[in-house]
Amino acid sequence: MARAPVLPPFECAYQGRLLAGVDEVGRGPLIGAVVTAAVILDPDRPIPGLADSKKLTEKKRNALYDQIIEHATVWSLGRCEAHEIDQINIYQATMIAMERAVAGLGVAPEYVLVDGNKCPKWHWPSEPVVKGDSRVAAISAASILAKVTRDREMEEMELKYPGFGLAKHKGYPTPVHLEALFRLGATPEHRKSFRPVQEAIEQVGFFKSPGPLIEEPLHYATDLFENND
Repeated sequence: MARAPVLPPFECAYQGRLLAGVDEVGRGPLIGAVVTAAVILDPDRPIPGLADSKKLTEKKRNALYDQIIEHATVWSLGRCEAHEIDQINIYQATMIAMERAVAGLGVAPEYVLVDGNKCPKWHWPSEPVVKGDSRVAAISAASILAKVTRDREMEEMELKYPGFGLAKHKGYPTPVHLEALFRLGATPEHRKSFRPVQEAIEQVGFFKSPGPLIEEPLHYATDLFENND
């Protein structure tokens, strides 16, 4: 299997101090918000070790999270909740959440770099950067803030809705999550516009507190793992 080509370091035409990096976490999960972050780093207070949040250990992410909060010039979080995602779809929700993150910055950016291949339709000068979370420090910082924030929310949600394993899989459609969804029903935090959640609601309804474990076969639709992209 051929390896994906290594992209070169990104060179931005803007060389000022008010460069914001933006990234998102949570487009794929079946539950919870899509979370975004915007970060303007301080060139005088560099943070060693910034990288794509998905490639870092949880311990390293948490350590970098604290450093970003302390050393960045300014940072902000944005989000769209599950009910908003259901109303406008996950792509539009992600764009809105990114805009909310940038709008929340206490210092207005002069230029914005967005991870991916598209920018929201906003008034800030900006450009997308493919694999930007591995190529641009400010985007790496944003990816870390967004991921740590959402991961912690999933850990808290596991306490509210026990039995789904949210603290481990973070809401992604793993076999463990799907089995629990079709056994326990959908919670109010699940994204009802996502097909597995729709099917779970049709079959078992909404979440009820889990009772004693009963040893019996589990039945759910076999096409839940089909790729719908």
